Amino acid sequence: MNRRDLLKKGAVAGAAVAASVVGTSSSAVASGKKYRWRMVTAWPPAFPILQTGAERFAKRVGELTGGRLTIQVYAGGELVPPLGVFDAVSSGSVQCGHSAAYYWAGKCNAAQWFTSIPFGMDAQGMNDWFYFGNGLKLWEEVYSNFNLVPRPAGNTGVQMGGWFNKKINSMADFKGVKMRMPGIGGKVLAKAGGAVVLLPGGEIYTSLERGVIDATEWVGPCHDIRMGFYKVAKYYYYPGWHEPGSTLEFIMNKKAYDALPSDLKAALDTAAAELNVQMLSEFETENAKGLAELRKSGKIEILRFPDDVMENLKKLSAETIAELAEKDPLSKKVNADFMAFKKQLSEWNRISEKAYYDFML
Repeated sequence: MNRRDLLKKGAVAGAAVAASVVGTSSSAVASGKKYRWRMVTAWPPAFPILQTGAERFAKRVGELTGGRLTIQVYAGGELVPPLGVFDAVSSGSVQCGHSAAYYWAGKCNAAQWFTSIPFGMDAQGMNDWFYFGNGLKLWEEVYSNFNLVPRPAGNTGVQMGGWFNKKINSMADFKGVKMRMPGIGGKVLAKAGGAVVLLPGGEIYTSLERGVIDATEWVGPCHDIRMGFYKVAKYYYYPGWHEPGSTLEFIMNKKAYDALPSDLKAALDTAAAELNVQMLSEFETENAKGLAELRKSGKIEILRFPDDVMENLKKLSAETIAELAEKDPLSKKVNADFMAFKKQLSEWNRISEKAYYDFML
């Protein structure tokens, strides 16, 4: 999608919210009350773009509020485990967190739609749904059951399809493949005959090297190089059908959020909107550099999934998503709205972005 449009939308949204920060009631500012929050994340310490983005967000909040709201950031494992973010913020043991909603599928099935679903919308489409559709309203409704207030706060963009040690020429080649792929994508892979293996990031490289797994997905070139997958896998496939635009989340404990004056709430919204644009731009820029570096290495083949494979994965994904949507009323409601928005947006994208890119690239 056109990044210029996305930046423009983010700038307009940020300017509007910033104006509300400046124009807030003088009594709230005059009170001078200071708030100290703690943020936990699902990311390793110093992890590029994700953890560093969360830290940039906290710094920006301090700047926007003149130090009246400060946030101390803790990486995954420093205060709570990486997958303990949801519970820590929900319970109020910390005030906020940065993570991805689909991590919480076991607690809340509907949460998965707010990160990414196979063959769903890309980053700009997700932002369109959140900011000008019903996406954020539905997200708030889903999370209200857990004492949480969510905001979009970053996006990976379209991910890569994964690293393999055998070529995927047909759907039959997925049969028996042991692949690290969490989320709905993993459920689709299982339908295709693959064996899904769930592993934390720190164990993927050695598992691929020793043959414990045959394939893995991660994010994109900039992080995949850091993980060293090109040293232990031969084939790098695209596109990332399973995660076409993964939104990251900033979540707040509702009680802590409600206790803030309106100008500090607006500052949090502003910082989240800024991070949402910045993180996507950083991912796009660094992935482009990473791809060029991988091409120069000459050690791997960068391959596109065959069209018939993509068509079959799309069919299996639709079946899987339909099954998940029937699990509870909220999931059904969210999926119906998501699909209706996607259909309408796709009709426009087909004669705008796609038609342009077919000739530009």
